[in-house]
Parts: sequence; C-alpha cells; structure tokens
Amino acid sequence: MRPRPGEVLHFSEDPVIRSFRPHLAPTSAETTPYVWAVGHDRAPDYWFPRQCPRAMAWVGPGTTAADRSRIIGDGSGTRVHAVEYGWLEAIRTVELYAYRLPAEPFKLFDAAFVATTEVEPLGPAERVGDLFELHAEAGIQLRVLPRLHEFWDAVTASTLEFSGIRLRNAVPR
Repeated sequence: MRPRPGEVLHFSEDPVIRSFRPHLAPTSAETTPYVWAVGHDRAPDYWFPRQCPRAMAWVGPGTTAADRSRIIGDGSGTRVHAVEYGWLEAIRTVELYAYRLPAEPFKLFDAAFVATTEVEPLGPAERVGDLFELHAEAGIQLRVLPRLHEFWDAVTASTLEFSGIRLRNAVPR
C-alpha cells in the first residue's frame, strides 16, 4: 500500500475518518498542530498496528558494506523491520486502513509530510490487508525478536539509515 503520484497516505485503525484536522501529538516536541502523512518511501514504516513498537533500518548512500552485511545480511535486500514476538498476533489480526490524501497542502517535514490546514481524504479508507504479505511483496525483511533494544542499539550505531516508532511500547531492557 503506497501512495500514487500526487498523494500522501495516512494509516489508521479507524475506517470512518471524514476529515483530518491539525493536532498536537502528545509525544511531539513541536508546538505547531499538524496533519501527518507519509510518502512512498516511508509508507512501509506504518504497515503495523498503531501501538506496535518497531525498529527499521535500510541501506542509504553512506552505508558501509560491513554494516549492511552485519545487520541486514548479504543478499537479503536493502531494508529490515524488526518487531517483538508479543506483537505477532496483533500484526496478523489488525484491521489497518490507509487514507489517500492530496499531496498539495503537505510540506516535507523530516521524513514525513505535514499540513497545517484541515484535509479531506480523496475517498473512503482502503483496507491495507495482510501486513506480512505487504512486507514480502516489497522485499522487506520482517524480523521477530524477543526484545528490540539490542537490534536498535546496533542499528543506531551503524551507518544504516533508520527509524524507530513506538519504542516506548517495547519490552523493557
């Protein structure tokens, strides 16, 4: 599930959102209310239940061959997502939806897109479907670990590009 040209996506477990209004995320350091969305490259970061902690790493222009081999593996693609065993059932059973939004009011903000005005979806929510299948089709490794922290520490100390979402929900160290 990726946006088409001229679109960005917002993922949600709520299938009946009619309008997206700017808001302040409780964990955000930002003081400006935003509507948040993602583009093509970062859409896979959200192929998970909302509260699921996940650590993601991918090859970037500055990635060394040694780091790629050590963390992603040789011949194993260019991207890996890691989750904890305790989240497998939620990943299997979540009903996740994607809202297609017009790209025009959004501006790139770090790795996401933000809008400061209310945005209406281009159509009804679309069911995302099997999250394991999405990962497989995209060639993204999906690793299941007892705890994310060791993997996260290795990734953040490497030359790979990375993102961690909802890590506060991970099994404690």
